[in-house]
Amino acid sequence: MAIITQDYENEQQFSNRAYHFFKHYKIGDILRKSNAYKHCGIPVVTVVIYLFLLVFRNRSLNLDMSSVRKSCSFCRDTVYRLKNSLYINWQRFTTLLSAKIITESIQPLTSDERRNVFIIDDTIFERGRSKQVELLSWKFDHARHKTVRGFQLLTLSWSDGVTQIPVNFCLSSSTKEEKRINEAKTVPVNSAAAHRRKLAKMKKTDVVPLLLKEAVSAGISAKYVLFDSWYCIPKVIHQLKSMNLHTVAMVKKGPQKYQLNGKRLNCKELFAAYKKRPGRSKYLLSVVVMLPYRPEKEKDAKERPEEILIPVKLVYVRNRNKRNEYLLLMSTDLSLTEEEIIQLYGKRWGIEVFFKTCKSVLKLTGECHSISYDAMCSHCAIVFARYMLLALEARKEQDPRTAGPIFCLISDEIADMSFQHVFELLQQIWKNLLREFKLPEQQIAALFDELKANLPADIAALLGLRGNTGASITRFG
Repeated sequence: MAIITQDYENEQQFSNRAYHFFKHYKIGDILRKSNAYKHCGIPVVTVVIYLFLLVFRNRSLNLDMSSVRKSCSFCRDTVYRLKNSLYINWQRFTTLLSAKIITESIQPLTSDERRNVFIIDDTIFERGRSKQVELLSWKFDHARHKTVRGFQLLTLSWSDGVTQIPVNFCLSSSTKEEKRINEAKTVPVNSAAAHRRKLAKMKKTDVVPLLLKEAVSAGISAKYVLFDSWYCIPKVIHQLKSMNLHTVAMVKKGPQKYQLNGKRLNCKELFAAYKKRPGRSKYLLSVVVMLPYRPEKEKDAKERPEEILIPVKLVYVRNRNKRNEYLLLMSTDLSLTEEEIIQLYGKRWGIEVFFKTCKSVLKLTGECHSISYDAMCSHCAIVFARYMLLALEARKEQDPRTAGPIFCLISDEIADMSFQHVFELLQQIWKNLLREFKLPEQQIAALFDELKANLPADIAALLGLRGNTGASITRFG
């Protein structure tokens, strides 16, 4: 019985935190802005809170709805209608919620000089036992080196180096029709569902700028975009540069040519042509080159646009696992030092931790068994909201800077004050407090005279009270 009581108390305590999270960030208003509202019946925010808390109550939707003591007052059809809605923009919900959390709760804790970043990456959203899922396609899982049925969850997140917040996502299918197992169902052209399905069939490199534009328009600010070698192509880099965003990325050691001193060399030829840094330096070589990019020809244009040269800095970093090989990083911000480029790219690891947490703890791939593409997108948005709550709680509980700056400011202020001055300030505070009890001034003066007379000799000497016959401070150990 004690275990049941403890679990119930923990569940109630977390439920209170979740309700405070929904109330503080006005998630009901964010849902309405995302076209999720009802004119009558069960409020949408009530159903979203119920879905939000399922994983923390260690229950599934089917188990809870089938239970005699279910934790809601509505039926499962209410949940299905919400998750399968064609008009709710779940991507916009995620972006607006993350923008509110970042601007109100995270950015005020950090300096304006901190380099905040956007991070782009994808992970496999596997539906291996499903065959009728809408837009299901064959995807290659690089972690297990096998082809599986599912999607690729393209995710845009924001980080200040400490806290990772998911900002937007796209549940990507395949661009090739022969790799898609099922096609999309017919939906209204002007609906949010049609826009989701359009993005799902696009190339991921074409979706990335669209996700970033929505994040920037929502008020989320960052100067750098981090991604791995899969997205490091001239087209993406040029598009981000036109949005005033710098790129810090891993580069493939492939045939891509770079222009330097009138010559076109690939990364291996550049590495062989220039002298490496001696000793045990963090990086082997750093060189500023021009990355050529030729835009695609438009339909109505007669000639292809001229080639554009993008200045980038290449940094060859030692590979700790294989001493004979190197890693290649690229930055479009030439003012960054090599150490800063390496440090910035290190922030990209946060999104890997995010994917692991969502899959292992928050049931990203195991909770939703629907065959509807809209239901899977709504599930992703709810899982991302769960992670935002956990990220905020981790920031409050573990981040020493929430109390550290206050301690440092107080310590610096006291260090500039003498012990005698501090005692005089405390004495004045005590006198003001005693006056509120309407004690006469003579009695207050007598109390302080008695206090000074009974002070230890060491403290009396620090205060400059000579002639005091008080006892010395007893020291232990």
